[in-house]
This record gives sequence, C-alpha cells and structure tokens, in this order.
Amino acid sequence: GVPLDADYVFDVRVLPNPHYVRELRPLNGRDAPVDEYLAAQPEVMEMLGQIETFLRRWLPAFEADQRAYLTVAIGCTGGQHRSVWFAERLAERFAALATTLLRHREIEFPAP
Repeated sequence: GVPLDADYVFDVRVLPNPHYVRELRPLNGRDAPVDEYLAAQPEVMEMLGQIETFLRRWLPAFEADQRAYLTVAIGCTGGQHRSVWFAERLAERFAALATTLLRHREIEFPAP
C-alpha cells in the first residue's frame, strides 16, 4: 500500500516491467541486468527526468518552510524492480544536495 508518511508518491507501474523478462524476474532493481534493461527504455528515462526535475524545483520550498525532511515514495507492482531502480537513481542524484536516506520496503523488510 501507499506509505502514510510520504510527502510525494510516484507510481511507475505504467513502465516496462522486468518481472516479465524471465531472466530478470529473480533479480531486483539493484542488479546490473535490471539496471541495463530499465535504462534502455526511453519512457523510463523520461519519467526519471521528470520526477527529478519536479523534486529539484520544489525541494527549496520545503527547505524554506523549515521542513526537516521530505519523504518520496516510488511504487510499482511488486516492489522489486522498477521502484527499487527509481529510488536508487534518485538517491544518487540528490545525495549531493541533501542527506539522503534510502529504504526499500519490499526487499529489505519482506512480508512474512
């Protein structure tokens, strides 16, 4: 479900799903073959750029409002491939701007 503490939630389910590629299915968004697959999809790179642009535009407003943190959630169907990949890429891109904490709910804290 949607994290209740998220300031922004981005749904990436409309993008190509590595789950449907047999050799990528057991992997996750941190694995090089999944990275290569997603990075090769023009619409994936377009959405990544749009989310990054949006956050870069509004991050100063949160800082000016004395916000201690901003929580961004990325969601996909299984929480293994696309959302993990997006979170990793965004964390890399924002690490120089602010303290960036990264958590993958489905791969770090899987349901019992």
